[in-house]
This record gives sequence, structure tokens and C-alpha cells, in this order.
Amino acid sequence: GLQAYQAQLFLQIRKHLEYPSQLQILDNYSGSLCDLAATAHMMISCQDNFVTELKIRGDKLANVSGFNGYAIHNKTLSETFSINSLVTTLTRLTSLRVLSLVSLGIWGPLPDKIHRLYSLELLDLSSNFMFGSIPPQISRMVKLQTLTLDGNYFNDTIPDTLDSLSNLSVLSLRGNHLKGQFPSSICRISSLTDIALCHNKLSGELPDFSSLTRLRVLDVRENQFDSQLPVMPRGLVTALLGKNLFSGEIPAQVGILTHLQHLDLSFNHLSGTPPSALFDLPNISYLNLASNMLSGSLPEQITCGSKLGFVDISSNKLVGKLPSCLDNTSDKRAVKFGGNCLSIEGHQQHQSSYCKEANTRKTGRKIALLIAIIVGSILLLVILAFGVLFLSRRCFQRKTLETQIRQKAVQENPTTGVSPDILANARFISEVMKLGTQGSPVSRLFSLEELQEATNNFDSSMFMGESPAGKLYKGRLENGTYVAIRSLNLLKRYSIQNLKVRLDFFSKLHHPHLVSLLGHCIDGGVQDDPFANKVFLVYEYVPNGNYRMHLSESCPEKVLKWSDRLAILIDVAKAVHFLHSGVIPGVYNNRLKTNNILLDEHRIAKLCDYGMSIILEYNEKLEVCFLAMHRKRFHGLE
Repeated sequence: GLQAYQAQLFLQIRKHLEYPSQLQILDNYSGSLCDLAATAHMMISCQDNFVTELKIRGDKLANVSGFNGYAIHNKTLSETFSINSLVTTLTRLTSLRVLSLVSLGIWGPLPDKIHRLYSLELLDLSSNFMFGSIPPQISRMVKLQTLTLDGNYFNDTIPDTLDSLSNLSVLSLRGNHLKGQFPSSICRISSLTDIALCHNKLSGELPDFSSLTRLRVLDVRENQFDSQLPVMPRGLVTALLGKNLFSGEIPAQVGILTHLQHLDLSFNHLSGTPPSALFDLPNISYLNLASNMLSGSLPEQITCGSKLGFVDISSNKLVGKLPSCLDNTSDKRAVKFGGNCLSIEGHQQHQSSYCKEANTRKTGRKIALLIAIIVGSILLLVILAFGVLFLSRRCFQRKTLETQIRQKAVQENPTTGVSPDILANARFISEVMKLGTQGSPVSRLFSLEELQEATNNFDSSMFMGESPAGKLYKGRLENGTYVAIRSLNLLKRYSIQNLKVRLDFFSKLHHPHLVSLLGHCIDGGVQDDPFANKVFLVYEYVPNGNYRMHLSESCPEKVLKWSDRLAILIDVAKAVHFLHSGVIPGVYNNRLKTNNILLDEHRIAKLCDYGMSIILEYNEKLEVCFLAMHRKRFHGLE
């Protein structure tokens, strides 16, 4: 049964990929996938009959000009291709550790659900046509060791949450259109050995890399970084920083990079004289300093490392004599030094006045810039003084107007279902404004038939437990997503509109340590109770049980260490802090019990049943009123 199920999944994958020639071997194959012979373009590996590796290399190269996010005939997969369906099918291979889909014409935004491949250790989706942002949810793939997305069209910023990938050793995002700054959080991934971000549009400042003690390769060529050169770790072997906008002098710190073999700093705006130690590093073999603004003269007695085979110092502003160890007559190493002002005849050198004029112009520009800064600062101070005087006179009027505008905005836009009085007097928090005004999706409305199918008509095998909040069932939706479904009995006097407003509000609360409310279903028929409505709340499914299970001595293999318990409690504290101060109005009385703290597959805590007190307390008040009303009628009849 397992083999048949996996074979069926592979037929679906082949269909999603539109029957590539690399998978024709499956046409007449009837044996086990695990016995399928590897080819140059496809490999399947198994362990205990579970598929653990899938590698497919196609022939649809991604270096196509004019790609604008739509299918291109014979270059990408067709217009009917769905990357979402492909990823959904792949996530059903739950034991997959290696996934490589290269040059297959896959196009579209990479779906968030890619994180469901939680066992992956290597993900390679190079040379395709994926665009948009790299999903932040990818940081939940905590077993990932290699992430390679080279040669695509990703055009957003790099997620700032990748430091959750504590096992990551290779991060390769070369040849995309990524923009923004280099996330400093990457420097907290101590396991990194390779960082390759070349050929993008990244800018700003590079962080201090000295904490990455295992880093061997740093490749950030052809970007727009405009800071000084970063501090690099001692164990670095290859540093490729050419074709950027780096400025300042080459730091003397490079002299301690004893493992460095390749260094490319060409086509930047570096100035000053290169440190002598740079040429004498014990393992340096390639050194490219071309097309900068390096100046001064190299010491004649400079020594060169025994392994140095290529040096390029051309197109700078260097003067004086060329050190003997860089003499181009030697067969030991190739040296390029044209385009300077060196005292060597017939080697394409500028006149010495060229380099001196350049230095003079540079000094003049610095003086002019300094004068401009001083004058501008004085003018700015004068303007600020007048501005403060003007604003102080209108401060009271402005505050009054702001209060009136806020109250009016709240009254005209009650998107969160909260009374205007509460919002008008509450402090405005950024998360709340996102909830109420940025079009967050409302709670999805499920049909009763969908939930019956998901739970096999609420079969006892899907029953997970019961509490004062209602019965809980496990379900599987049509798209394969597992959910938790809680059933409630609410009085028909409970306003459906009021209930929907509350549920829509809760569905907009997104936090890493809250169980998300995905949707609901309201059914009018409750057997044996004509006064009640049946309400079903559909939550994300959290698979690893509750916190209480992991505290019990009766199950030693699940008992948590004290460090794990502390981490879980910190997660819960973050969730409670968000509910109390991150939303308006705050959500209190959140049923903090060990049963209501769930753990996912990575033992990350998620708080469930938050907000239930708001729904149930209102229902209890209605029940009290309902009983009181019936007592009066009964006594009247007596």
C-alpha cells in the first residue's frame, strides 16, 4: 500500500511538471520506485521503503530575457501550471530529506506551504522562474542544511527570520533580483559555511561576519553594497566582493586571514594604500584589486606569498616603483598593473600628474562637502527654531483636531467589530491598525458537508476530547490539510451577526505562538434542543499534543527537559503579551492551562482556546436570562 501510494504521488508530480522527458522512464515501469535506476537527470532514493531523495534536472534554462511573471512558450511550463498544486503533492512525501528540481520551467511565487516539507535537509530549486518573495515560513524548516534558489526571479527582500535555520550550512541565492539590505540575522547562523548572494540588487551595509567561525565562502559580487569592507572571519577561504560600491581603505585586519586563497575587491571605490600583508598571506593565490581608487606607493621590499599566482592592481592611482615580487617578467605569477602612475615605461601608465590631480580634486571635493554640510546645518537649525515656535502655538488645536478625526474614523470604519467608545479611548498600535484597515481576510465559511467529509461524519476515530468549550475532532480537508474542529452549542438568541464579527476578529490574530482560527460553520439544527445553534470552529492542527502530556512521568520518553520547558513558557508569555497589548481591545482571560498549550512538530508552543471566554461568557449570560424569563412565565401560569 505504501509503494502504491508513493507511485501515485509520482504520477501526479509528473503530471504537474507536464510530463518532462526526464521522467519518461516511469511510462512502462511497474516495479518499486525505490528500485528505479538513477539516470543523469533523475534519481530517487529510499530508506525503509520511504522515498527520502528526489532529484530531477530538466533542460529549460532560466536565463530568458523579458520574463514578466507569465508563462513563456517552450521556456516555462504552460499557463495552466500550478506551483501551488505541485508543492501540495510534494508535501505528501513526508519522509523527503533531499529535493532538487532544477531547470524544469517551474514558474510562479513559491508558496508558504513549502515549510510543510519539514524533514528536508537539502532544497534546490535553481534555474526556474519563481518570483516574488522568498516565503518567511521557510525558516520553519529547521532541519534544512542547504538552501539553493539560484537563477530565479525573486525580487523582494531576504527574510529576516532565517536565523531559525540553526543547521543551515549553505545559503545560495545567486542570480535573482533580490533587493534591500543584507539581514544581520544571518550572522547568527553559526553553522554557515557558504554564503552566495552575487548578481542581485542588494544594497546598504554588510554586517560583521567574525561570528561565523565556520564560514569558508562569501560571494556578494555584483550588488550595490556601499559601506566599508566588512570584518571577515579568520577561517574564510574565498571572499568575492567585486563590482559593488564599497569605499574606504582596505582594513589591516585582512592580515590575519591566514586561510584566504581568493580575494576579489575589484570595481569598487576603495582608497588608500593596500596593506603589505595582503600580498604575503600564506595561502593567497588570487588577488584582484583592479578598478578602485587605491593610491600611494607600494613598499619596494614588499614580499609575496609563495602561492600567489595572480595579482591585478590595474586602473588605480598607484605611484612609485613596482615591488620586485610583482615584476611581470617572472613566470611564477601573472601580474596586471596598467592604468596607474607607476615608474615603469611602456606599460600603459598615466603621467604622474594624473594621479596627483585626482588626489587634489578629491581633497577639494572633501573641503567643498565639509563647507556645504556646515552651511546646511546652520540653515537647518534656523528652520527648526521657527518650526518649533510655529508648532508650539498650534499644538493644542492640532491635538483637538486629531482626537476628532480619530473618533470619526472609528465610527465610520468599525472593521474590527469593536465598539467606537473602546477604540476612541484606546492607544493605537501598529498591529491593530493592520488588523482593522489593511484588508486581512475574514474567517472562511465552511459548509457542514465539508466538515462531515473531513471528519468521516464526526466518527469516533476522529474524536480528540471534550472540555467545557465543546467537543474536539481531527479532520482532513479536501486539499489534504489537517485541521482541528471544535463544536459548540450556542443559544439561538445569540446574535449570529455578533458572533461572526467576533470570529472574524479572532481569525485576524496571527502570531507564531497562537493556534490560528481558519474558519467556522454555523448550523441551525441541534438534535433534542430547538433553542440552540450548532457552531463549528476550524483551527490549524498542532500535531504534538499538549504541554500537560509532556510533563507526565508516566510517559518518560516525552518528558521535557527544564530548558525546553522554559522555552515553551517564554513562547506562551509572548502569545499572552500579544493578546493583552498587541490588539485593541485586549483579549484577556485566555484559559491558561497546560491542556491549552499545544506543541508542534518542533516543540514550538502555541496557545489555543484564547478568546473562547468572550464567546462562552456571553452565551452563559443569555442562558441565565433565558432561564429567568421561563421562571417568570412558569410562576405566572401557577
